[in-house]
Amino acid sequence: MKSTENYSDNIKRLKQAIDNADAILIGAGAGLSASAGYTYDGVRFQKYFADFNQKYGISDMYSGGFYPYETLEEYWAWWSRHIYCNRYDQPQNEVYQMLLKLIHGKDYFVLTTNVDHLFQINHFDKKRLFYTQGDYGLWQCSKACHQKTYDNETAVRKMIAEQQNMKIPSELIPYCPVCGAPMTMNLRCDNSFVQDEGWYQANIRYEDFVRRHKVSKLLLFELGVGNNTPVIIKYSFWKMTVQNPNAIYSCVNLSDAYAPTEIKRQSVCLDGDIGTILKTVS
Repeated sequence: MKSTENYSDNIKRLKQAIDNADAILIGAGAGLSASAGYTYDGVRFQKYFADFNQKYGISDMYSGGFYPYETLEEYWAWWSRHIYCNRYDQPQNEVYQMLLKLIHGKDYFVLTTNVDHLFQINHFDKKRLFYTQGDYGLWQCSKACHQKTYDNETAVRKMIAEQQNMKIPSELIPYCPVCGAPMTMNLRCDNSFVQDEGWYQANIRYEDFVRRHKVSKLLLFELGVGNNTPVIIKYSFWKMTVQNPNAIYSCVNLSDAYAPTEIKRQSVCLDGDIGTILKTVS
């Protein structure tokens, strides 16, 4: 366990790093949304999926997304609720608002593996966001027959309104307009993930931000990033810190905040709830 003095010192160092930064690159993982209250189990899960829990024993939203439902009607009853509660039924959130206020006036960019769209809901500039792993608000062809995605809000809201007994009406099942295969979520879970034009444009803007700040006083601000896909944010942030002596790497995570020895002198690591730490730093 870290001492109170070290924690207090690191809070001061993080404040100083934010104040002194020419630019801030936020790397956001699932821990950020969890801190904001968007958990995938417990009371929130029961609110939307008590019937699926009772019938199949599914106990969280993550595992429910992989359940082998017998029909597409039931599959889309699940997924329409999942999309709705994690993408469309979302007000602005205090944790995200604190983060936005904290970086106000800075040149910033957000690289995230989250797919819940909470950055845009909370009015982060959409031209400064790169959702690498997809978006709950988009569908794609399940066979990836073409590299295009489709906005699903209207269809999802209709599925929510018309489903009964854990099934949507058959006529609401979405099919690919090109090959006729069933549609699926635009989430990176295998090699069929569609990287559409919007994905590539966001990637270009991200690479441009990194290029412009190669030697800047850059704060690499990692929030709630786990070890499922560390190469996307964590490893790339470490590499950028090694290559830029003016950079500061800050890892904020609940019981999992650390940095490699090579960048220890350039690092500020804080174990704890992200929302609480952001409030303390603000």
